[in-house]
Amino acid sequence: MGDDEGRAVGAEGAQREFRATPDWAESAINGEHLWSPTTQSGDMCYVGEPECTKHGPRYKCAACKIVAHQSCVPILLDRLRFTCKATFRDVGVRAYREQASTAVTHHWVHRRSQKGKCRQCGKSFQSKLSFSSKEIVALSCSWCKTSYHNKEACFNLTRIGEECTLGSHKSIVVPPSWIVKLPRRGSFKSSLRKSPKKKGSSKKKTKDKAEKEPRAFVIKPIPTANVKPVIVFINPKSGGNQGTKLLQKFQWHLNPRQVFDLTQGGPKMGLELFRKVPNLRVLACGGDGTVGWVLSVLDQLAFHPPPAVGVLPLGTGNDLARALGWGGGYTDEPISKILSNIGNSETVLLDRWQLKVEKNVDAKDKGDGKEQLPLSVVNNYFSMGVDAHIALEFHEAREAHPERFNSRLRNKMFYGQMGGKDLVRRKWKGLAELVTLECDGKDLTPKLKDHRVHAVVFLNIPSYGGGTHPWNRASGIEQATDDGLIEVVGLTTYQLPLLQAGGHGTCIAQCRTARIVTSKTIPMQVDGEACKLEPSVITLSLLNQATMLAKRRGGRPQAQEAAQESLKVTVLKISMPDYEQHHYDKELLAQAAQPIGELETGPASDLEQVRAMIGKMESPNIPPDWCFVDSCTAERFFRVDRAQEHLHFLMDVAAEQLFILEEVADVADTSGGSGGSGAATKDVSRETSQETSQEMSQEVLSPSDDQSTSDRASPDPLTEDKESFTTVSASAAAMPAPHAPLPHAPSTYTPVYSTDGVPISNTDNAAAGSSRTQQKLFGLNYVKYSHLLEKSSEDVLRASRENDLRRLRDLHQQGYSMLSIDAVGQTALHISARADHRDIVKYLLANAPPAIVDIPDTERGQTALQVAAAGGRRSVCCLLVAAGASLVVRDRQGRTAKQLALQANDSELAHYLESQERFHLVTEDVETIV
Repeated sequence: MGDDEGRAVGAEGAQREFRATPDWAESAINGEHLWSPTTQSGDMCYVGEPECTKHGPRYKCAACKIVAHQSCVPILLDRLRFTCKATFRDVGVRAYREQASTAVTHHWVHRRSQKGKCRQCGKSFQSKLSFSSKEIVALSCSWCKTSYHNKEACFNLTRIGEECTLGSHKSIVVPPSWIVKLPRRGSFKSSLRKSPKKKGSSKKKTKDKAEKEPRAFVIKPIPTANVKPVIVFINPKSGGNQGTKLLQKFQWHLNPRQVFDLTQGGPKMGLELFRKVPNLRVLACGGDGTVGWVLSVLDQLAFHPPPAVGVLPLGTGNDLARALGWGGGYTDEPISKILSNIGNSETVLLDRWQLKVEKNVDAKDKGDGKEQLPLSVVNNYFSMGVDAHIALEFHEAREAHPERFNSRLRNKMFYGQMGGKDLVRRKWKGLAELVTLECDGKDLTPKLKDHRVHAVVFLNIPSYGGGTHPWNRASGIEQATDDGLIEVVGLTTYQLPLLQAGGHGTCIAQCRTARIVTSKTIPMQVDGEACKLEPSVITLSLLNQATMLAKRRGGRPQAQEAAQESLKVTVLKISMPDYEQHHYDKELLAQAAQPIGELETGPASDLEQVRAMIGKMESPNIPPDWCFVDSCTAERFFRVDRAQEHLHFLMDVAAEQLFILEEVADVADTSGGSGGSGAATKDVSRETSQETSQEMSQEVLSPSDDQSTSDRASPDPLTEDKESFTTVSASAAAMPAPHAPLPHAPSTYTPVYSTDGVPISNTDNAAAGSSRTQQKLFGLNYVKYSHLLEKSSEDVLRASRENDLRRLRDLHQQGYSMLSIDAVGQTALHISARADHRDIVKYLLANAPPAIVDIPDTERGQTALQVAAAGGRRSVCCLLVAAGASLVVRDRQGRTAKQLALQANDSELAHYLESQERFHLVTEDVETIV
């Protein structure tokens, strides 16, 4: 494989990585194609004439089934801008329920060949005799698979924005509106002022967070009784090449983000993501080991209630799949039919057994075996003796020479050959002399000796060893997977080969517990995983019951829909002082919370209904004024707007615990507290500051117009900086200090709220008004906009980077957050300050929350002023100082803005910053004395 294979060079020379599975990291792009190499003939490159390069290997997207040359992919994405179907929503943690519609729209794809009939006219699509028709004959939706003729009579522009039904499998497809991408780590806006963290706890938290990888996505389902979403886990290595092909087929029929490749970290990530989805079902595609892997992870995650698990058998064996009615292997059955069967399947319970192994200290022959079994949980069967010996030799031979075991027929021939050898040698004819068996306290060792068994099998399911049935039903005792009993069967070397011909073993017992004592190293196997175990004492007992999906047999009536599981949560109250002090630490907040009581309701209950239920609870701890706290969406707690409680479900904001926050009467929460008066007060203060701004603008000259002209005229920003430095400095010095009282400050006290929703004291009132007044002075179309429901966006950063003021203004008016940050924690103000984009800086200072001026990045811990000083951006520094940027804050290396200017060899800028620093210190001292 060449170095460039699997990559495409974009328009700017950057290489695009080809992905075959969705990206779950912060770098995920919505609408990213899932490319896999293809050699199929007949599919033309989607780019089409004349732009197609006709060069390089061809790739096919599994999610929308378009084909493109490797060198044509950049053209497809950069020029044609044809993306794949959107698989998630890129909205803020506060906004995922706020959009008016969460409906899915069609994803139309041009097709040059199409099967089936037109949805509009009912006629078949014209079949082309040529292998590569250049004419587009149809438009097909990659979600619902609906197709129309490519002509006005059948398909018109009104269909482009139509709502998509998600097709025939809508009851099991996960809508993209359920999957929400979280903002980048650190970009979450707190509704509080910065509170000092304890150094010790901060270090401990950093260490704890390093161990746990932060989530980039969260699932926010809409509970519906007739929707039973299925997440699919596939082992591509199972069944030869079957697993890889099935992965692509499922990505076509379902949302690609509900299909997981088990070789990329196992099932834990997918199960954790979807654990709160009601009526969840799991489809494990692979062998019995794959199913056992999924069930063991479900045990670790303590799912309640556990999802039902279905099986699509790949490879050989697959006894569990046979017992559940799914057959012994996948034989190219249409995936659409399999998905329909999964949707219509019924649930059954499967007993699961625990094996506890202890060393037999009384045994004389220690041998060279292992101390523990390969698996501690039995889903299918547990055996010892000749059958485990054959399985162990097969595994050892396959590990030594994997190339000899690449076909099912050859594997069966090996088993037959080894079985024939043991039939002659009868190596384990004395197994009963080495084993002591007790079932439910009854000693059954004499029975083993009477029948001279060569193997003892504990059967949990009817099928064993690739479809045989060792338990003899003629004994009058039927097997069941959910009766809490396990069947014990004895096998001889004569009975083993007869099992393939419909024979049976010797029925020993049915029991609830078993105790096996071995005095010699004996081969054993658990669900096909074999090893030699040293002399041990083994205890077998019931562990739990797993919910499985069994194929519905013909003629059996469909069971009525089961009622949705109710949710039980503990309601806890958080006080405002605790919230202000520990809002950054989930664990500390949970510990500080006071219990109020327990609540039981359905998963479809919204927060308005839950509020009424809490109001009826008889508890003295319920505060008079409170709001809900979302404890499970973001990396920290945040408040839910009371006006939007009807949009949120209980499962959106709570897991086992539901937190409510006791609000202070005079606190307005910009994250959406329950009070509305604070927002009104904030608007009044904005209007007041606007009036003050108009009065002050007659006295103080704004540098915005002159500087904008000079910015466009000067090719060298640094040169222009030096020429205009004196003028700008004088203009900035004419402005009042950020903490100085306003000339027209009202004599009476009016409470003013900061953009963080925290009331500012009387001494800080004038300072806050002054800060807002200075923001208006920059004169770049100040937009009066509430920061309550802003959405984080990469486009804000891009507009700042490209000096696109019009685009930035449009994004702000659409409600996107001016506090959006990039991967290293830099805001748009950092980016524009570094690039000397002054118009962008002025607009941000006038319209973004005041907190933006002192937000440090996460890489160097530098504010926008420090970034500008390090780059010698004199005009930008003057603008930031005038806006109230802190001059004394230090970065991670302990450097202030003045010291960074000195390092940049700009002594004049350093002198200016030093003088401003002294001025602010003197002003603060005067205020303190007063």
